[in-house]
Amino acid sequence: MGKVMIRYTLCSLFLLIPGIVLAQPATPVEEWIGKTILLVGAHPDDDASAHATLSMLQENGNDVYILILTLGNVGTRDLQMTRFKMAEVRRAEQLAAMRELGIPEENYINLGYTDGLLEYADHEEVTKQIVYWIRKLRPDVLFGFDPGWGYQMWHKTDHRLASYLAVDAARVAEWHLLHEGHMINDGLKPHTIREYMFFRPMEEAENYIVDITEYYDRKMRSISRYASQYMRSETLQYRGLQIEDLTGQELEEYRESLDNRILKRNGAPVEVFRYYTGNPDNAAARR
Repeated sequence: MGKVMIRYTLCSLFLLIPGIVLAQPATPVEEWIGKTILLVGAHPDDDASAHATLSMLQENGNDVYILILTLGNVGTRDLQMTRFKMAEVRRAEQLAAMRELGIPEENYINLGYTDGLLEYADHEEVTKQIVYWIRKLRPDVLFGFDPGWGYQMWHKTDHRLASYLAVDAARVAEWHLLHEGHMINDGLKPHTIREYMFFRPMEEAENYIVDITEYYDRKMRSISRYASQYMRSETLQYRGLQIEDLTGQELEEYRESLDNRILKRNGAPVEVFRYYTGNPDNAAARR
């Protein structure tokens, strides 16, 4: 079965809709080798929904890149915190988490937008930047928030924009007459992504469930690095927390809060996805 087992629910096979079966990868994800993987998220820590799967893919000989749209520079209620300092904290946390996953620091890309305000950014410009990295990295698989399956998913504002703009960028990246400066000035070529792994799907749309039991401890360590977001104690949030530094009740409470962030199915820790293959135009269509 390999290091990671895959479980399918009944809805994975039939989805409760007559005649409709969501696609499955021709090669199981745990057997992928030599692929380039690009995850697009809104904030440092959005990739946590797929940490175990990403770590497994990197370990198995794939190249994993994480592209984040914002600096995460608003995610605090500390009235003394500045955006600049918060951006520094979030970057350090993201890189520490990636080290736990075995993903190289140079595979982290941040576009530098302001946390919470993606909805008001120039969407053409955001898409153009994502398209640039798609054409430069030429990924085989795109990971991102699920934009929906026959409907538009509701995500909070930045997540919502990240879900739609990632797929929009995948569509734009195919066409040589869109953002042609990438070809003329940067020597890039159009690129088509054929496989998608969408995280945080509605339960009815799940069709790929990864049992991450063997990666549970690694994911616990990786998400523990996001102390500014996950640590309950305000006195510890911004000190570059290492979970190894905690003892007693602090350690117990933090581990409990982290464990609650890891999805369980039948008692086993899992990561769930909607796998899609095909034209990005139909990534959210029930066809």
